[in-house]
Amino acid sequence: MVSGAEASLPGRQRREPPPFRRAVVARRSPLGGRLVRVTLAGPELEGFPVPPPAASVRVLLPSPGSALVVPVWTGNEYLLPEGRRPVLRTLTPRAVDPERAVLELDVLVHGEGAASQWAAGATVGSPVAVSGPGRGAVLDPGASAYLVAGDETALAAVAQLLECLPATTAVTVVLETAEPGATVALPGHPGADVRWVVLPPGARPGDALVRAVVETGIEPGTALWAAGEAAAMQRLRRHLFDELGLARSGAAVRGYWKMGRAGDVESTGAPQAPPPGG
Repeated sequence: MVSGAEASLPGRQRREPPPFRRAVVARRSPLGGRLVRVTLAGPELEGFPVPPPAASVRVLLPSPGSALVVPVWTGNEYLLPEGRRPVLRTLTPRAVDPERAVLELDVLVHGEGAASQWAAGATVGSPVAVSGPGRGAVLDPGASAYLVAGDETALAAVAQLLECLPATTAVTVVLETAEPGATVALPGHPGADVRWVVLPPGARPGDALVRAVVETGIEPGTALWAAGEAAAMQRLRRHLFDELGLARSGAAVRGYWKMGRAGDVESTGAPQAPPPGG
């Protein structure tokens, strides 16, 4: 992955992501809690690659008061014809059906963010475009157990992991919600122990999640996947790698959003630094 500093060097170019595919909103379905499923459809979604679990797509939203315009890749970023940056958000594709040309996105509706407002008010037939998919999780077939942790932005990815992990694998799932009663149903897994924790008022995002993971402990042979607010994930990395000495190959810890940064806290599955194509 090219860092922001490297990408800004004169003449330095990043790998171009997959092209955008136009689609329209086909359906909008509340899922409970603060999640809304937005189903996209359109002939350009035919043959869309089926991503691995916890992958990502770039979603191009119409600029406020404007029609949807597909931006141009400059070598470092996408720009609209007049030089403005488009409204792009990185989301987890909950499900993809390339034969029916359908893609589903589960979006966290929380307030004023662009993706949140879009999901809250999406109308059938409204235009959108997607690019991807980006990289996803690589499951460890040799793991004796899994610990999966995340906040509400990671719910789509957590659901996919539960669907993909073997039925014989013991899975401990720790999820943080900022609002009591905002829990949602997850796919059934015979070996899953799902635990919801509520973030106390005034606490830093991820505090309850990190505390719960620390208290849960990691048994030898357990693989870990976690995603959430970037600073919280950094605290979790220090605990796992510096304090416990866990091998980095045994854990995937991803910052999905950063507190205080515009455009974050937008979605389920929004990696802070999007991978190529995501």
